[in-house]
Amino acid sequence: MATGKRKAAPKPRAKLVLEDTTLRDGEQSAGIVFRVEEKVAIARLLDRLGVPMIEVGIPAMEGDEAEAIRRIVALKPEAKLVGWNRGKREDVEKSLALGLSCVHIGLPASKQLLQGGLRQNRAWLLDTMSELVSWTRSRAEFISLSAEDVCRADPDFLVLYAKAARKAGADRIRLSDTVGLATPQRYADLVRRISREAKIPVMVHAHNDFGLAVANTLAGIEAGAMYAHVTVNGIGERAGNASLEETVMALKYLHGRDLGLDLKLLPELSRVVSQACQVPVSPWKPIVGSNVFAHESGIHVAGLLRSKATFEPFSPEDVGAARRLVLGKHSGSHGIQAALRDRGHEVDEERARKLLPLVRQRAVDNKRPVTPEELERLHRTLA
Repeated sequence: MATGKRKAAPKPRAKLVLEDTTLRDGEQSAGIVFRVEEKVAIARLLDRLGVPMIEVGIPAMEGDEAEAIRRIVALKPEAKLVGWNRGKREDVEKSLALGLSCVHIGLPASKQLLQGGLRQNRAWLLDTMSELVSWTRSRAEFISLSAEDVCRADPDFLVLYAKAARKAGADRIRLSDTVGLATPQRYADLVRRISREAKIPVMVHAHNDFGLAVANTLAGIEAGAMYAHVTVNGIGERAGNASLEETVMALKYLHGRDLGLDLKLLPELSRVVSQACQVPVSPWKPIVGSNVFAHESGIHVAGLLRSKATFEPFSPEDVGAARRLVLGKHSGSHGIQAALRDRGHEVDEERARKLLPLVRQRAVDNKRPVTPEELERLHRTLA
């Protein structure tokens, strides 16, 4: 008979709120400009996708930026709309004047940004933050506050800053890995410490300078972050931000956290943002790239024809995509049979094997896949 103590039930995880910043940090990519109509279209799609918060831009820029924000507010979306502001009262006033009830205040936390960028010190930061957050508290529904460049900041000071932010009335603190220096373990440790000691909801905001933005975001979420920043296609300054589509799918399939988004909209959203950026999506871009569900290898194609789960981590239908079998240098006879069957021709394996070297040579000569029409012509001319 067991006599040990019963294990305590695991604590329920806090609800995760995803916030997309394609329209703010995404558009800050060097050389990228969104027209008003494009920003409105992207906001509509993000709202249809079911993203609960959207950072819509920087009201202090005025002009077309303010007009786009005004039109997005007029849509009355389900998503909460957030305006990004410098640590200045006049910036926050411009956000509020555009009808934004959720405001983010960006302030640096590292010596590099405080002294090198603003020529200020920590005392100035604490005073400025406390005064501005306190002033904003009675005017805004939700206040988000940055600790920028957290990976070069003193962790002890970050705890002090986060406690002061909570006392002043901030609803969350954004731990911004501004220059992409975090590692998953280091970021998770920081999120865990701030959450535990400062007792304020934490947001993760990761940059991809070392290709770790999604990994760092997932690590921060697993460590207890209640909010996470993402961008469509991972666009953003320098090497970009954490990709919305990669983060969402990894959460669902690798971490068991389904955020309830309409994932079938991901390809359309990716395409619209790609067109607005005038930058094509890489064929190898996870989730939405054109090669994600394309198969050429003979072994892979043969396996997929027997069972769709053999060489795909999830079904293309989950994200509104389609599987594509490609004929090329690495094809096998099963792929040739399947391609000809799609064209109305039933051929046995012996004939497919005879066609195989012709298909491979055509692919090598042209340095591209063999089209179904070309395969059909090879089939007709084969003696």
